[in-house]
Amino acid sequence: MSTNPERAVSYVLNKYVTNYMDKDVLLLGQHTLTREAARMLRHYETDDIIVTDENNLPVGIVTDEDILSKVSDVTVYAEATTLKDIMSTPLITINEKSTLQDALHKMRDNNIRKLPVLSKKNQVIGMIFQSVIANVIRDATATAPRLLSPPVKAVLGNLGFVLQFAGVLLLVPAIVATLLEDTTTATGIYLTTVLLLVTGFFLNSYGEKSSLNLQQASILVFSSLFLLSLFGTVPYLYVLPSDETNIEMFGNAFFSSAAGFTTGGISLFEEPEKLSQSFTFFRSYTQLVGGMSFIYLVITAFYPESKLQSMRGFISGRTLHMKELFSTITVIFSIYIVIVAFLLYLFGEGNIIDNFSLAMSTLATGGFIPTSTILDGLVWQEHIILMGAMVLGALPFTFHYAFVRKKFLSPKLGKEVLVYFAILGSATILFMSTSGLDPMQSAFYSVSASTTAGLQQESLAGLNGGAHSILIILMFIGGCGFSTAGGLKIFRLFHLKNAKAFLSKAKRAELPHQAKKELISTLIILALFPIISTIVGAHLAAIENVPFQDAFFEAAGVITTGGLSAGVIDIDTDPATKIILGFLMIFGRLEIIAIIYIFVPKLS
Repeated sequence: MSTNPERAVSYVLNKYVTNYMDKDVLLLGQHTLTREAARMLRHYETDDIIVTDENNLPVGIVTDEDILSKVSDVTVYAEATTLKDIMSTPLITINEKSTLQDALHKMRDNNIRKLPVLSKKNQVIGMIFQSVIANVIRDATATAPRLLSPPVKAVLGNLGFVLQFAGVLLLVPAIVATLLEDTTTATGIYLTTVLLLVTGFFLNSYGEKSSLNLQQASILVFSSLFLLSLFGTVPYLYVLPSDETNIEMFGNAFFSSAAGFTTGGISLFEEPEKLSQSFTFFRSYTQLVGGMSFIYLVITAFYPESKLQSMRGFISGRTLHMKELFSTITVIFSIYIVIVAFLLYLFGEGNIIDNFSLAMSTLATGGFIPTSTILDGLVWQEHIILMGAMVLGALPFTFHYAFVRKKFLSPKLGKEVLVYFAILGSATILFMSTSGLDPMQSAFYSVSASTTAGLQQESLAGLNGGAHSILIILMFIGGCGFSTAGGLKIFRLFHLKNAKAFLSKAKRAELPHQAKKELISTLIILALFPIISTIVGAHLAAIENVPFQDAFFEAAGVITTGGLSAGVIDIDTDPATKIILGFLMIFGRLEIIAIIYIFVPKLS
């Protein structure tokens, strides 16, 4: 018997109906005579007929029992009776991307034992039977334990796909480095690409790409970001100073790679202009992959569409038609990058490669800059362009989708965006009055903190406590849900409206179960952000001999992937600390919620 029957059953019930459907389905037109239909049933040795209209679309079903019961005298009536006269309608069907669990629910709700399976074009491609699902469940609980359990195989299969996809994406900076004749950078990136593709291939061979529950998907998301950050260290090892020890080189490389793929954006390079342009392009590109890959991970981890509706811990707003959303957003952000790079070129910066690097880093709310002087002496138009790009990155992907598709936003999504701008506007006014900076700089840093982009022109160690507090709160809150921004996310603030009822013993029972889970998750994250920042800040203050205020600010930038820095972490910070900080950026990119789902599955 299986060592864990519940997990085995959960695993098979999340498989597609297409894996177990009977593909031999008898389709006949609605004007077919019953006598002819009965002959066809005998010939094909089947019990059911799917009745179709003139366009070959299914409109009803007829069983052998229908023919026997509804045509009382076959010799007399069968000559004139058609399938349209005796079929059961409307026809209850199921989509090809639905799971066995979806099929069982639909059968139960409609008191039926079979469902025709439809393709995207509404064509019948098979039939799923209740008896077949029962056999699948029985086999799952009776299967002998394997080397790898089904849930593990599912995680490995999806992880393999994600790594292969990332390997293909990284061919872009590799080709750019090749065209710029930067063989050192190109070699490192090509090696990373090969490692991702080969590792993905082996994981696919041992795994199985199938649907995951929320806990398994959380493991997948964490594993993906960790392996991307790990393999992404290779190009850094090629360009970092060779006079360092191996552990120092790895610590610097892992921290820098994690800062890229998590869009943390804290840089150890004081003078990035000394790096080759192809390498600064690669760094910014990793932030784009890290920011946008959240969609890719969603698509691969939480399908079919019915799965996406339970992702309230990850996504807010309207999330229907995810595959269409995925392709549309990819195109939209590509266009954004080109527009921002062109505008930067038009108003100031003359190097097109640096423009694209800065555009990618800004829209991905990453924060890496191609040179340490690129933000110096910006004209007001460039400030506006960069602030606009940062805000675009902090808005929900569904906002861009709805805007381009000219569809009305859902009330929840529109409310989230309005609240975000209200918080940003209020905080900007407060920061202007307390920071002592000029209005344009104040607005720039407020947007940079709120979007967790982390773009800055100089160290922020000199700010007073009030100004630091405003930026820290903005980084903690972050942008909107389902965007490239980090932080707690605006939509989780809406869950706090249930806090009063949750604390009241009498009203707690009235709260829906889902609302309780969302509130608990929000309170946990809300508590962990400052707690982790305090612990890390105390450690940084001790080892770097800096004021706790600056160290706490730096720690907040790490855990929120905000990226704003007080200059505490640098190339000389001990490697063990930098490796831990790299993991904290991964945790922050997952908004801590995925880690909670892994260890507290009840909340998922």
